Amino acid sequence: MVKEINFAAIIQARYNSKRFEGKILKKINNKSILEILINRLKKSKKINKIIIACSKNKNDKKIINLCKKLKMAYFVGSEENVLERYYKTAKKYKIKNIVRITSDCPLVDPSIVDNLINQYLINKVDYASNIINPTFPDGFDVEVLSFEILKKRFLLSRSKFEKEHVTTNIIKNKKYKKYSLELNKNYSNLRITIDTKNDLQILEKLLKRFNYNLNIKFQEIIEFYSKNKNFFRENSNFIRNSEMSLNTGQKLWIRAKNIIPGGTMLFSKNPDLQLPKKWPAYYSKAKKCYIWDCDGKKFTDIGLMGVGTNILGYSNKDVDKQVKRAVDNSNLSSLNCVEQIILAEKLIEIHPWSDMARFTRSGGEANAVAIRIARSYSGKDNVAFCGYHGWHDWYLSANLSNKNNLDKHLLKHLSVDGVPKKLKSTSFAFDYNDFQGLKRLVDEKNIGIIKMEVERNEKPKDNFLQKVRDLANKKNIILIFDECTSGFRSNFGGLHLNYRVYPDLAILGKALGNGYAINAIIGKKDIMKAVENTFISSTFWTEKIGYVAALETLKIMEKIKSWRTISSIGKKIRFNWQRLSRKYSLNLHIQGIDALPNFYFKLNKNNYYKTFICQEMLKRNILSSNSVYACIYHNDKILQSYFETLDEIFSKIKKCEDDKYNINNLLETDPSISGIRDYKKFI
Repeated sequence: MVKEINFAAIIQARYNSKRFEGKILKKINNKSILEILINRLKKSKKINKIIIACSKNKNDKKIINLCKKLKMAYFVGSEENVLERYYKTAKKYKIKNIVRITSDCPLVDPSIVDNLINQYLINKVDYASNIINPTFPDGFDVEVLSFEILKKRFLLSRSKFEKEHVTTNIIKNKKYKKYSLELNKNYSNLRITIDTKNDLQILEKLLKRFNYNLNIKFQEIIEFYSKNKNFFRENSNFIRNSEMSLNTGQKLWIRAKNIIPGGTMLFSKNPDLQLPKKWPAYYSKAKKCYIWDCDGKKFTDIGLMGVGTNILGYSNKDVDKQVKRAVDNSNLSSLNCVEQIILAEKLIEIHPWSDMARFTRSGGEANAVAIRIARSYSGKDNVAFCGYHGWHDWYLSANLSNKNNLDKHLLKHLSVDGVPKKLKSTSFAFDYNDFQGLKRLVDEKNIGIIKMEVERNEKPKDNFLQKVRDLANKKNIILIFDECTSGFRSNFGGLHLNYRVYPDLAILGKALGNGYAINAIIGKKDIMKAVENTFISSTFWTEKIGYVAALETLKIMEKIKSWRTISSIGKKIRFNWQRLSRKYSLNLHIQGIDALPNFYFKLNKNNYYKTFICQEMLKRNILSSNSVYACIYHNDKILQSYFETLDEIFSKIKKCEDDKYNINNLLETDPSISGIRDYKKFI
């Protein structure tokens, strides 16, 4: 028989923290965070036993090994269902009363634990803690509850939230008798917990000030804080228990920002561009036009669709089949793959004006390669450009002479730190359809290259594209069309084919591999062969996957005429946006090619309304904002649900404009930040 334990501390511990992986095993003065906590709890006069409750995740074996080394009792349970883990731990060890401690609170004071246990007994309550009305610093959290209450919550709990947050419903439930331990002065803004690397650094500095005395008293810390408040300034902005209201994606976003500069590899996928503190941010799987987030929640993507990469939908079975076959035969070797030749021949066949092709993985690389080829051939450095063309130095250098030059093409007042100052006055921006502005640049700046998007938000006027072509011919300038975004959305190939205006070089990407990394530079032979006079080379441009994916994608597109489908879908979207704007008398500007429409409100609160759309769509499990990359799976049923939701949203926006509602009160988070290619004029 196992002897019943009166009070036992169960320390909730796992390695895979979403914000700071492995934090409880990080060491300060050769003692891990978990070890510091255990040694402090051993000083309690009321606790009979300490048990570590870890998870079945393989990484938690590191915690188990530490427990064995320290000869500590432990229990291995569910990783996500923490409530079940606590219940089964208490049941196994015959615990009558549980002292709940989390492993990221290493300086929990044993005197606070003993005081709370006394109050629990004196007041004869079901639950006692110092977190009901927080006055203690974050990191001194202690809870005491009976096994019977824990058992009831375990048997009654249904929601994922309650299973993850063990005592939240006990605190909120009025039928339970509770006791709240509080200080005379509120110190809840002080953080002595470990959620981030910054927290760890502050804790280490604090202990160093006390000569690494791991028995430091709570009152000593408070006295130090009262005299040295600036010491804790670096983590003072972190909101206590804020993670409880965040989805898993947002928790991961916090973690990412600590270890990845900028948080994400692609600015367009920054969740704060959509819905700060709410956007799912990370995915677990995707199929057709559906995305599942890291909590298993299913969303319909009527927005970015992989930022324009997936015209044929996510995880297209035929494309994936060919890719898997390529992987089975090795995606890379010391020899070249035949598919790059076949793909080059196919793209040249689609674009008869071209003779040769080169390939990269990303669009930014392809743009940089095209510029290098053109400069090598022309012998001139200066570029006149229109539109967005990536992150490389040649492009960003436009802002060296004036920080506003890229305002209409990328981000407002974009910083050019790191871009060589010697590139100043080598790249010059001009506005789409402003032929005279381009002509002035050509006449004044010794332009050797004109680089532009064929069409994005407005159609060419007054024979603009042909005029540009004629100007390039007259001045012996290399004309490059960047069709990374527009390619394969309006026809089978580059959009320039529709206008019958042909460049010297063209770039195709985004949708070419239906989600797999492949971009192409196609062009006239004499110009393309300038590659041989310079050096352009990369190992992973030879990987087979992108070529295989592109060939299968082109095969499917050609068979089903995908550009017709997505253009038709885009026209329906544009029509209904216009219908709703008229219905609610909202000044809406709609722009973009049919397969990639977008809009903005010509209203002062445009960015607030855009954020509100994201917010309300998300409540209906729709990922959407003010632009749509159409895909073949955006069927009438999906669009109908989208339009019905948008109708309700526009109705509320109209009431905001009529001063019946206040958009600030409707928003549940901060407005989204402005982003790349932000054409909105009223932010």
